[in-house]
Amino acid sequence: MTIKITLTFLFSVAAIIFSPISIAEKMQRFGQYELHYIVIPTTMLKSNIAAQYKISRGKDRALVNVSILNGEKKPVQAKITGESQNLLGQLQDLDFEQVTEGDAIYYLAELRFADQEVHRIKIEATAPDGKSTLLKFNQKLYWAE
Repeated sequence: MTIKITLTFLFSVAAIIFSPISIAEKMQRFGQYELHYIVIPTTMLKSNIAAQYKISRGKDRALVNVSILNGEKKPVQAKITGESQNLLGQLQDLDFEQVTEGDAIYYLAELRFADQEVHRIKIEATAPDGKSTLLKFNQKLYWAE
């Protein structure tokens, strides 16, 4: 049963990444590492998948997904912290939770937002060898039913 749910989650994420309305996954290099990140509306997740990972679904919620790959394109554990600030200056800490499934390691955090709201997102990632990077990007978020 767990394998079926895991596969469903992975297929859901792949469908989101490759759908025409999705926000494309992005990547930033630092040293030998790659920091991959994506922000998606939680309404794009199936309810059973969201429940399994304790993600609250809602039109005003997004999921920030981060992973770190080493030079051999293998996932590594990392320390991930972050925050988001809207244009009014309201600050939210991003509380990343590590998820490990087989060889995959990724970090998930929820973000609340208003419709058509721009967020300035900062993510700090520290690899096992202490190498770190600070990622900064803006993301306009839309309510999705």
